[in-house]
Amino acid sequence: MKFIMKLSDFNYDLPKELIAQVPIEKRDEARLMVLNRKNKTIEHKVFKDIIDYLQPGDCLVRNNTKVIPARLYGKKEQTGANVEFLLLNRIEGDTWEVMVRPGKKLMPGAQVSFGDGLLKADILDKMEGGNRKVEFHYDGIFNEILDQIGLMPLPPYIKEKLEKKEMYQTVYAKYDGSAAAPTAGLHFTEELLQKIKDKGVEIANVTLHVGIGTFRPVKEENIEEHDMHTEHYYIKKEDAEKINNTRKNGGRIIAVGTTSCRVLESVAVKEVEGDTSIFIYPGYKFKCIDSLITNFHLPESTLVMLVSALAGREYILDAYKEAVNQKYRFFSFGDAMYIE
Repeated sequence: MKFIMKLSDFNYDLPKELIAQVPIEKRDEARLMVLNRKNKTIEHKVFKDIIDYLQPGDCLVRNNTKVIPARLYGKKEQTGANVEFLLLNRIEGDTWEVMVRPGKKLMPGAQVSFGDGLLKADILDKMEGGNRKVEFHYDGIFNEILDQIGLMPLPPYIKEKLEKKEMYQTVYAKYDGSAAAPTAGLHFTEELLQKIKDKGVEIANVTLHVGIGTFRPVKEENIEEHDMHTEHYYIKKEDAEKINNTRKNGGRIIAVGTTSCRVLESVAVKEVEGDTSIFIYPGYKFKCIDSLITNFHLPESTLVMLVSALAGREYILDAYKEAVNQKYRFFSFGDAMYIE
């Protein structure tokens, strides 16, 4: 008889005050919990100590996607009503898939103006799931206008206003396209990355544009019935070679964040571009990664399921209980975990 994993198997108690509302001032001084899968220990460190766990010949794989200021507040031209857009996915050119509020007032044919007319949008169509297909009109460069009038699309559990946009961006962010940051990477500084390189650790990049689906809750009690969101990724030839050579030479592949992990486990690994909807939960056999740097994730989320697949559900839940007792900071702006 097959054992069915239930959603409630991945729940844990989290006091609201442990949800980090602002990033720590010095990125690499966040706390770091180190889990050793072999002997089931838990150590408490500072993030910059991560270098002590990396060996010459290892390969650190990070996601160099860049968050765009995808949240826009504007007015419906016909009525002046306030509206909100969240850019999800560029379909082609200036045509985007967008989440809109209030949906009832933004039907095909409606026009919206942002930033006193700097940016305008026509609602073209209603899409599956209630999102809208829209076409933008503007003078100049789209991304520069977004930088001027858009806001960072912070997760719903962050209530504080972000002082500077770069605080929700990794120091190595390069390619525009994400609706959320790959937050495990927020802990790295340029100095720490240089020290890691100097130690003889290879650094490779993948690009996965994080979709807003990353915050979509799992609703099915039988987790295998969950419909996983799809995200676009790309690996360049030189990065694929670094990863493959590390594997060939007996080094370890260490993923920075669940997004990098999902790319590597989707392709395992060659120069490639595509979409992934891989859903990793206990019982999954990892094909590519050896270790994972990650943050602390929401109860009953697909990301808690992913780390449970790597380290074991009971061990992860014990570690999360310990993190609560030790008052670690949770979620996007919170502390880090390293699973050896």
